Amino acid sequence: MSSSNGHVSELGAFLKARRTELSPAEVGLPDASGRRRVKGLRREEVASLASISPDYYTRLEQGRRQASEPVLDTLARVLRLDEGERAYLFELSGRDAARPRRRTSQKVQPQLRRLLDDLSTTPAVVLGRRTDILAWNAMAAALFTDFARIPEKHRNFVRLVFREPAVRALYADWEWAARMTLAQLRMEAVRDPKDPRLAELVGELSLQDPDFRRWCGTHRVAAQRSGTKVLNHPVVGPLTLDWSFLTSTDDPDQQVITLTAEPGTTSHDRLRDLAARTAAAADRPAGDR
Repeated sequence: MSSSNGHVSELGAFLKARRTELSPAEVGLPDASGRRRVKGLRREEVASLASISPDYYTRLEQGRRQASEPVLDTLARVLRLDEGERAYLFELSGRDAARPRRRTSQKVQPQLRRLLDDLSTTPAVVLGRRTDILAWNAMAAALFTDFARIPEKHRNFVRLVFREPAVRALYADWEWAARMTLAQLRMEAVRDPKDPRLAELVGELSLQDPDFRRWCGTHRVAAQRSGTKVLNHPVVGPLTLDWSFLTSTDDPDQQVITLTAEPGTTSHDRLRDLAARTAAAADRPAGDR
């Protein structure tokens, strides 16, 4: 996923993965051939829908031809790509080259640290490159896990979702959450395919976790900025929380994730309960915790 020379083969694999997920009926094609020998759309069908020759499309999947921006636009429409998948397609094709990525050690910006500390009733985390966890507030630790006990080099959100039992058990639909975090990591990979730490993370998780290894080849990507998490918290019970990404204007590689609940809901009351418990624990002497 993070090979420095893998963009061409990744583009072909991505196109193939997307067309195999579409049926002729979904794109308005008749399927009068009876039992199909291949899953999804054939190459010729994609080429026909995109108004290009079958040979041209075949060469794209085989990495023997570069596509123009109009062709990429058409393929994105034909293959029903969402915004994140379309951006991924263009980046793989070199039509929207990512800016150079810094590989120096990241430190949370002081203003973001102050923001976290001021959010006394809202869980918040600062994520850096490759979903590394740069900072968190007390509510985030109370909601997810005690990040401080995890070695700094292992403080990575994707790693926690796949390998940390306490975090894994939180999600009501763990598979969906895991697939989404992996899709976000794939976007990171295409932006900086030469990042050695990213390659190390992917290699380690591929060896350690069969789900990660299996889903790594599905070529899903995500560029979501908001959504909903359903969690089963061991202390306050089930929570339905809305999350949002806030990107730092000074350093776009640092993003704040906040989690809130709609006022008047049970989840809102339970989140307030968790905040009260967290504040009470902080006020107790260290020996009494």
